[in-house]
Amino acid sequence: MKITSIKILFFVALISSFGAIAQAENLPGDPQVISNKTMVKPMYVDEYHAITEVLNKYIEGCRQAKSSIMKPAFSEKATMYSVGADGKLSGGAIQILFDGIDKDFRPSPDAKAAITRIEIVGTAASARIDANGMSGISFTDFFHLLKVEGKWTVVSKIFQTHVAP
Repeated sequence: MKITSIKILFFVALISSFGAIAQAENLPGDPQVISNKTMVKPMYVDEYHAITEVLNKYIEGCRQAKSSIMKPAFSEKATMYSVGADGKLSGGAIQILFDGIDKDFRPSPDAKAAITRIEIVGTAASARIDANGMSGISFTDFFHLLKVEGKWTVVSKIFQTHVAP
């Protein structure tokens, strides 16, 4: 009888631990810990979708080699920077991007691009896009966006080019 009771207690403890593990796996990743209480980051589903719409304008503008498609995604005050082959900072006003798209890019309908990360806190967000084969170029872009007057807009872009696969 004593052995049976111990087996039952062990079984109950084992099942309870599986439930706790399953419950922990269903929590959103990277919870913030304050004191010894867990606070789950808020979910910004509508904001996430609004940001992806903005970023997809940029991607489509690159694919079609038309800055007119991507311009609505950017603030008129936006900037773009990178580090050149000489190791020096280059860039400036976002018009540099638009001019480069219109003059130097060619349509690339089969190019691949993915929004690989979006982080949102209130009216600020950052995002990453990885692209392969855009006009023969592969690159990683990092964007900063702000929600201005109820609309998400890119205020800065930095990037790294890669050898196309």
